[in-house]
Formats: sequence, structure tokens, C-alpha cells
Amino acid sequence: MLHEILLALLGYTGDLIIDEREQESSLGVGILHPNEPLARVCTFRLAPDLAAIEPGDRYIIEKLVTLGFYYRELDRFATKSRNLSWIRSPNQHPLSRSKETSARKTETRQSLYRRAIANGIVEILSVYRSAVLLVEQNLLADSVHVLAKVTHGLHKFLVILPPLYELVVQIDREDICGGQLLNLLHVQCQCGVPEVQMCIKRLLWHGHQVMYNQLASWIVYGILSDPHGEFFIKRQENQDVKLESSNTDQLGKTTGLSSDDASLMDWHTGFHVALDMLPEYISMNVAESVLFTGKAVKVLRNPCLGFKSQDAVHQQQMARLSQRVQGFSFDFSFQRGLPSEADLLEDALLSQSEADKIEAMLQDLKDSSEFHRGSFTCTMDSVQTIAAGHLWQLVVVRADLIGHLKALKDYFLLAKGDFFQCFLEESQKLMRLPPRQSTAEADLMVPFQLAAVKTISDEDKYFSRVSLHIPGIGGADGKLSTPSNASSEISLDGWDRIALEYSIDWPLQMFFTQEVFSKYCQVFQYLLRLKRTQMELEKSWASMMHEDHSDLSKHRMEALRGPVTQQQWQHIRPLRRVREHMAFLIRNLQFYIQVDVIESQWNVLQAHIEDSHDFTQLVNFHQDYLSALISQSFLDIGSVSRILDGIMKLCLQFCWSIESQEGSNTVEMDQITEEFNKKSNSLYTILRSSRLAGSQRAPFLRRFLLRLNFNSFFETTAKGVVLNAARE
Repeated sequence: MLHEILLALLGYTGDLIIDEREQESSLGVGILHPNEPLARVCTFRLAPDLAAIEPGDRYIIEKLVTLGFYYRELDRFATKSRNLSWIRSPNQHPLSRSKETSARKTETRQSLYRRAIANGIVEILSVYRSAVLLVEQNLLADSVHVLAKVTHGLHKFLVILPPLYELVVQIDREDICGGQLLNLLHVQCQCGVPEVQMCIKRLLWHGHQVMYNQLASWIVYGILSDPHGEFFIKRQENQDVKLESSNTDQLGKTTGLSSDDASLMDWHTGFHVALDMLPEYISMNVAESVLFTGKAVKVLRNPCLGFKSQDAVHQQQMARLSQRVQGFSFDFSFQRGLPSEADLLEDALLSQSEADKIEAMLQDLKDSSEFHRGSFTCTMDSVQTIAAGHLWQLVVVRADLIGHLKALKDYFLLAKGDFFQCFLEESQKLMRLPPRQSTAEADLMVPFQLAAVKTISDEDKYFSRVSLHIPGIGGADGKLSTPSNASSEISLDGWDRIALEYSIDWPLQMFFTQEVFSKYCQVFQYLLRLKRTQMELEKSWASMMHEDHSDLSKHRMEALRGPVTQQQWQHIRPLRRVREHMAFLIRNLQFYIQVDVIESQWNVLQAHIEDSHDFTQLVNFHQDYLSALISQSFLDIGSVSRILDGIMKLCLQFCWSIESQEGSNTVEMDQITEEFNKKSNSLYTILRSSRLAGSQRAPFLRRFLLRLNFNSFFETTAKGVVLNAARE
């Protein structure tokens, strides 16, 4: 009978120890298939027709044979999870493989993590089999067969196998895999039974081996090795890519990025952190670091072909120059030992020594018997630093990021003042007319190119990347087509939507995204309107002075000193004063933005670029730079931006009325003057409020207010407006 029990302990039933499911199968009640779900309750029983066994022995035997049931079910789970029939040809495309996998809904879902857990279960079961074998050897060595010896030899497995069985039943029933399986094991480790805790920790170690292998593939080689969608880094699904396609097309239109460039698609929208597969003990910040590192390594290991050829030519030119300077002559054998173009580029972007260093860091984590959150976080941060440093070298040094940033400052932030001064002078007559929908851009390209010929030198290699366009023009009147729910109450001139495009090459598209260019265009349009208004005010001053001199000469020649002359002077004097107030406000606003905001923030950005050698920090510094430009220019405050747009529109109306000899229309000029005074006083009141002047969002705002109110004029008039409004 003891041999029957020993066989049952290894999952083999017979006449003495029976399996109720096998009995049902023999009666035709059911069929026990290998892929059938695990049993929820123990089905091993002592045969009911054995009346000679004492009740106490029956209780002990039935308790022991439950170990055989647990062993068989655990072994079935391990066999099913370790099935390798899902492996396909290595030449098969992963996308087609995923389609086939999703089509086979009736088959059991495959999982690398469950296979790893199954390997750990096999280890535990091998220890159990060894214990059963030892019990059998002890029984054979002793002439007296005592049931207590079996119980004594296997008592610790009565504590270990039931929790493991419950664990695999939950895994099988809920189809748990990937990071969710690691979460489950991590929670199960928090138990008070040392033997069970040790076994589950061993299972968790096996699961972490799969995660470390996927990490190594991702952050060392830039390859996402995840055939069953279990890693916490995932590629975007097709429907997500379709949703992003409009943004990608717009990005390509703005930056010159081709829509079929897989490398840049992977960088911008190709991968994401899958929260459902992210283990709870790995923070989101660490997961984002892993995501960035893998994308960076993917970029460094797969450079653009055009960049590869350019970089190889540059490397060869530098090598030849170095040889000539040193004055050496090389024979053929030495030249044969020179590195190839691909080797030069690979060493420049990500050397094999750095890849080996990253792999060694991961190997240290793999060799550890337990998962340590602090060590894992530090390792991922170190790897991110390495990848970000190489990406910084690629973008800043090899792709000339600083030169392109300077070019964007010159053209988008109007740092090349002579060019835009000449452009606005050449296009002034054209901009007095509404833009024609069909030929507006072509009409504007003439003064644009003429200004370039006059002011841009041949040494400026960045101007060829700049192009001009006017989006959103519609209607015969040349007004901008704005949405019906637009927050702006100002009807802008059609030319106010003049925008610039800047063509960039790989890998700068990773740095200059669509969001970045939209911010640059927003600031450019604002500065161009301001510059245009300032030039119109200057021209109106010249026109008024020319008219005054003409009238004075005429009156001197005719020797007329009558009341008509005094009336003309009384009419022209208020117009001069209004124009001077307008010019004073526009000049100070322009000086504040160009000097206090743009130049100061540019110096801060340059200092950050010099001090940092990390790509992620560089991106953050540039984002802070653009955000500071927008916030300190008040473009993100709707009330202030609407007031400024209204002031610029009033200034243009005033100038055009003066030049078109409509200045004699006293009613219209009084309305413009009154509206300008209201808006300028409102602007001063808002800017001097403690919410703005006392905050850190505009550190140089107090200087601007001091220049505006140097003689307390604005403060006095603002108080007067408030008092008049209160009396009314």
C-alpha cells in the first residue's frame, strides 16, 4: 500500500488511490484533456471500498495524497506554459505574427513570463520528487514500514504546495501574464511563512529574468522584444497611429519631415508606457526613463542614411586633415587598418564599450537574488544619463543645434532687425491692400527676397532654410477666417498671419517638434505686428513733419497770418501728441520684449546648454525658454493680448488716416484717441497689478512699467479714468 501512496504522491493513481475526474472520464461523464483548466478542488481520494483501513490512517493518507494532486496540477500548468509550439520562423514579420496570434482566440495565450514561472515551479517540483525518492529509499532500507515516516519526510510540502497551487489556479483562471504576473508574485511574497515566501521569491526571480532580458534588448540594442505584449514598453497600436497621423503630417509640413520616416515616427509616437503591464513597484518616472533610453539607443544605432553619409565624409575629411598636419606618409598596410565609415559613425554615436557597460549594469541586476527597487532605479537613471549624453553629442555637436537655435532667434524672434526693417519697408505698399487669396504668398515673396539680397550675406547658411507663408486666408476681403468660438474680439488684418517655416534635417526633428514650432510662430507673428506698427508710426511722424514744413513754407510765401493758420495748428497739435503717446508705448513695449525678455532668456538658455550634457535636460531648458518668452510677453493672458492687439490696430488706423489725408475728420480721430487712451490705461492697470508685477513670471516687468510711467503720466491718467467711470 505504501508504494501505491508513493506513486500517488507523484500524480499516478490506481486502485488504492483514485482520481475522481479519471473515474468520471471512464464512465463517459467527461474527458480530461491536457489543456483542460486546472481543477479547483482536490480530486485524489482513497478508494471507498477499503474498509480495512483505520479512520486515523485514512485521514493521514488522504491528507498525504493531496500532495500528489497538487504535484500533478502544478506539473500540468508547467507543461502547458512551457509548450514551444507557438514558436514561428524567425523570418516571419512580427506584425503578421501578432495578427495570427490574435486570430487564434481559441488557443491558450502564450506568455514568456508564465513560461519563466513554470521553470521555477519545475525547480520546486524537482525538489519535491527528490524528497519522495528519499522517503522511498528510507522505507526500503527499513524492514518496518511506518506511515509516519512518509509524513515526516514530506511535511514541509504540506505548507508549500497548497499556496503554490492556489497561485497557479489564479494565474490560469484570470489569464495573468507580464507585469500583472510580477505584481501578483510581489504581493504573494508578503506572507509570514518563510518556506512559502522563499519559493515565491524564487518564482519572482525567474519572472524578473524575462523582464531583464527584455530590458537589455530595449536599452542596449533599441529592439523591442515582446512577442506577446507583456513588457511595460509597447509600440503604439494601428488605431493610435491613425489618430496621430494628422499631427505627423502637420509636423512634416512644418519641419520638412517625410511622413514615411519610420525612425522619427518611432521617436515621436512609436512607443509608450503600458500602465497595465507596469509593475507597481516600478515608478512611472523610472518607466519613462526606460522608454526614453530605448528610443535614444534606437536612434543612435539606426541613424538616417543621409546623416550617415554626411558624417562619414566629415570624419574622413578630418582624418585626412590630421594626417596632412602631422606630415606623415602612410603605406597601404596602414590604410587598410583605418576604420570604415560605418565604424566611425557607430563609434561616434554609441560605442560598443558603452553598450557593454550598460549590459554589465543589467547583468548585475540579473545576478541579484532579489529585486531591489533602489538599485534598479539608480541603474536605469545611470543608463538614461549615458544615452542622453550620446544623444546630446549627436544633436548639439554633430547636428549644430546651437547654430539652428541662433537662426531661429534671428528670424523667428526678429533678432536680424535690419532684414525685417528692409522687408517691411519693401512690402509696406503691398500690406496697405488686403491680401489676395490666390497670390498673397507669391506677392510677399518679392519683397522678402529683395530684403534678403540687401541684408543677408552669403555666409549665412541658415537663411536658405527659412520660407514664408500665410495660412488661413479666406474671403475676398482678405480677412482671416477665424472660428466662430474664437476668444479674440479683435478683427486682425490679413497680413497679421504671416508665418515662417524652417526646414530641418535629421536628427533635429527629435528636438524641434510641432509644438515647438507653433510657439515660435506665435511669438514671431506678435513681434512682426509690433514691428510693423512701430514702423507705421515712424512713417506717420515723417508724413506729419513733411506736411508741417510744406504748410509753413506756403504761408511764408503768401505772408498769411490769419485765424485759419491758428486753427490748423490747433488741429494738428493734438494729433502729434496722440501719435507720440502711441509711439512711446509701442517703442517701450518693443524694447521690453526684445531686450528684457528675449535677450535675457537667450543668455539663460546659452548658459544651460554650456553647462548641460544631457539631451533630456536640454529639451526641458528649451521648453522653459519658449514658455518664458510667451509668458513674459503676455501672450498667454487673454485680456492683455486682446488689449495689445487692439492698441496696435488703433495705431495702424491712426497712421493710415493721417497719410490718406483723413486726419481732418475730427470725429474719427477723437474716437481713435479716446479708445487708445482707454486701452493703454487698462493695459497699465493690469500690468501693475500685484498678480503680475509682484510675481516671478515677468521679472523685468517693473522696468517696463518704470519706463512707461517715468513721469507718473500713466498712473495719473489711469486714476482719472477710474474716477470718471465711478462717477458715471
